[in-house]
Amino acid sequence: MNDRPTRGISLQLLIALAIMLSTLLLGAALALQGYFGIQRTLVVAAGDSAQQFGKTINERARRLIDPVQSSIRLLAYESLSSATTLAERLERLPLLVETLNSNHMLSAVYVGYRNGEFLLVRRLREADVRQRLAAPADAEFLVQSQSLDQAGRMVGEWRFYDADLIQLSAEVRPDYQYDPRTRPWFDEALAQAETVLTHPYVFFTTREIGLTLAQRSADGRAVIGMDASVDDLGGEVQDLRMTTGTEMAVVDGAGRVVAYPDLQRVIVGEGEELRLSHIGELGVASLERVFADPPGADGPRRYLVGGEEWYGMQTPLSSFADQDLRVLIAVPARELLAGARQVLYEQALWAMLLIALLLLIGWALGQRIGQPLRILADQVRGLAGYDFSRDVGVASRVTEVGELSRVLGRMSRTIHNFQAMTLTLSRETHLESMLGGVLERLVEATGGAGGAVYLHDHATDSLGLAAQYGSQGFPRCLELAACGPESLAEAVNQALQSQAHYLAVALNDRSHERLGILVLQLAAEHEAGGVVQQPFRRFVDELSGAAAVAIETRQLLEAQRRLLDSIIKLLADAIDAKSPYTGGHCERVPQLAQMLLDKVLAADSGPYADFRMDENELYEFHIAAWLHDCGKITSPEYVVDKATKLETLYNRIHEIRTRFEVLWRDAELDYWQGLAGGGDRQALAQVLEQRRRELQEDFAFVANANIGGESMSDADIERLRRIAERRWWRHFDDRLGLSHEEAERLAGVPVQPLPVEERLLADRPEHLVPWGERKPPVARDDPRNVWGFDMQAPEHAYNYGELYNLSIRRGTLNAEERFKINEHIVQTIIMLSTLPFPRQLRKVPTLAGSHHEKMDGTGYPRRIGAEAMSIPERVMAIADIFEALTAADRPYKAPKTLSESIRILAAMARDGHIDPQLFRLFLTSGVYREYGERFLRREQLDEVDVDGVLAQLEGC
Repeated sequence: MNDRPTRGISLQLLIALAIMLSTLLLGAALALQGYFGIQRTLVVAAGDSAQQFGKTINERARRLIDPVQSSIRLLAYESLSSATTLAERLERLPLLVETLNSNHMLSAVYVGYRNGEFLLVRRLREADVRQRLAAPADAEFLVQSQSLDQAGRMVGEWRFYDADLIQLSAEVRPDYQYDPRTRPWFDEALAQAETVLTHPYVFFTTREIGLTLAQRSADGRAVIGMDASVDDLGGEVQDLRMTTGTEMAVVDGAGRVVAYPDLQRVIVGEGEELRLSHIGELGVASLERVFADPPGADGPRRYLVGGEEWYGMQTPLSSFADQDLRVLIAVPARELLAGARQVLYEQALWAMLLIALLLLIGWALGQRIGQPLRILADQVRGLAGYDFSRDVGVASRVTEVGELSRVLGRMSRTIHNFQAMTLTLSRETHLESMLGGVLERLVEATGGAGGAVYLHDHATDSLGLAAQYGSQGFPRCLELAACGPESLAEAVNQALQSQAHYLAVALNDRSHERLGILVLQLAAEHEAGGVVQQPFRRFVDELSGAAAVAIETRQLLEAQRRLLDSIIKLLADAIDAKSPYTGGHCERVPQLAQMLLDKVLAADSGPYADFRMDENELYEFHIAAWLHDCGKITSPEYVVDKATKLETLYNRIHEIRTRFEVLWRDAELDYWQGLAGGGDRQALAQVLEQRRRELQEDFAFVANANIGGESMSDADIERLRRIAERRWWRHFDDRLGLSHEEAERLAGVPVQPLPVEERLLADRPEHLVPWGERKPPVARDDPRNVWGFDMQAPEHAYNYGELYNLSIRRGTLNAEERFKINEHIVQTIIMLSTLPFPRQLRKVPTLAGSHHEKMDGTGYPRRIGAEAMSIPERVMAIADIFEALTAADRPYKAPKTLSESIRILAAMARDGHIDPQLFRLFLTSGVYREYGERFLRREQLDEVDVDGVLAQLEGC
């Protein structure tokens, strides 16, 4: 190269042109070579895809048929085949219905017997089928049967059932005649032990395309059949299309179409008969052309159909080898090769971009600044690779290179700040932290001296400082809430009383309501003649819109969270206020549980050193703790508050006393009647006094037993029974003035003519209240029990029997009432499980419903053991028990002291009821003492021998 300047072509232009022309030629050659190579690759890939599609459809078809085959083979060993009467077969109806429900592909399940009898269960899904069969409105299943009557005549019957298998109607259908022995599937199934699979055909009743599967029963007495729909294969074919114009169909060897996306074109009606259309009737010339060629060709074939090029393929379905089913695929060549053309275009585009880049490099080389530019290019590649953490810049004496270096460095920092702002807006959940982070990054990105965000305070109708960065001269409050957008900037400058220049932007929500304002202290580069440059203003306006949406969203979330917390606490307070027997339990347990959980999380050694909970899990625990007894809202108040054994809605001891009064009057009447009859006054007076004394003593005994303060011995119960044997006469009808429920309980009790001699204490049939449909699903084998409950419900919902309740050995609650109280935790889980908790709160029902479980698996309602109880659940259990022991606001018991409560908890830990490790932390951390000082009476705060209790836990 000549060192002296000449009038020839400049070096940078020469290098640029050489690079540009060579790159253009090379790019064109590579693009054409790539196009033809991709074209060949796409055709080969289409063939591979066709084979894969065939395997996919074959696998999905197998998944449709295999469950049906498994079900029919299981039914072959069912006792249904040996049932000899229609009644015995109908007893197995739930099994057949469950078979239908477990596989949505099944249209009907039926059984044919060697004597010509037949039983079919059909699901009624389509409205037109239900209308054609004249099914009742709530009918879900149709049972069609052919059975021999006592005279040996075949009787056809239809029965309709609802979803709960309650029979809605039944009718004899003389026109319904069906002999399974005349059907090919029956004969073929009897002749072999394997399952028979028919060719696809159209089901007459449901208009579905499907196959019949038949299996001889294990005892050979019957053949079980199932109609399986393959309509879903049409959807599978639709989903597997390579391109939008791809045509696909499943046909058999005779050309009958089994599956096609447009089902209306598959089924052909001929009068009342339905059949599958032939490939020639489908109206798709490309598929007809593919079917015309023999199968087995390697790779796609090119066809010319209607002046358009197509690629066609055939793939057999091995799952239906006996039916000779195959998949036909026809792909338009223009769509198949569209990718190759797109690649050619993209390669040309990339070639042009490369030419431009090399032209720039050539120009730079001509100016002898290649090395600095290569450094800058490397740094910019890092930016292109989304690495915004590297510093961008290079030292150079060339002005243009230095300027480029500074601009690129600032761009890198700006992108990095924007990235940080985006992450803060999307990830930060707390409003104050989000505002501080966004403001810091925004000020750094704009090169300003500082900034602030003010939020509107609805209470004072003013703007309060929510976040500031850089300059500290921003006031805590601005009275600018009523300023419009036009006067906002001037009003802010006046309010700040500073020589600096500020840009104020309103932050409005989606309803254009003022959320606050964004204030930026401007750098000199953003002003031109004292006016903010428009590009910068537009940028800040757009960014403020995103910040306003984020602020609004977080304010809404925080408001909803506060509302949810308030509603939960309102519910807990309502439950506590419902009965004095619960007091402030629902309010104190969450606080005690949180205190203990905080100690667990703070532990840096021991079994809980590695235990952690994030913010969402802590909030989940908080909600669960406040809702742990929400099921008590369903507990009858008179059961929870039951103070005497005979108490229901009132204390029935008054009713018993009235009967004693009647016997007292009867004794006096006998005395006066004896005198009137000429009896001995002295003897009669002795008898009267004796009867009075016995009545007084017996009533005192009954009344004392009613209190339930002492345990009942066998002798006490025997005396109750003797007292119950006393008789009195009832002269009034006991069925008058009753409620509907009481009248229903008396419906099965015979009416006796008045007067009636009654027992003094009785357990009458009407005292038993049945469960009916209200029985909770707590048994492990109850199909409604989806929560894993494992409890034994009593036989009756309530038992108001007088002798039964008075014979309660300890306390005032009978077995039914104890279950009703324990049922509150069942209702807690059921109620909470119905709520649409978000993903981060999905464990609330489990956490709230496990505080009555025990480590040894003897708790309720699910009888889970230590292996299934998480640490938060164990915390809830200890908190619930300790609060109940120390509660001083319950009228039925005296509050226990700290030492008494700790002693009881220690025994429970030794017996495997609560977690001994957690109980140790409860003691050593002083949670019990901290709770006691906040919530217990002064006289309850006695000394606890912590070391002695811990010594008792050795080995636990």
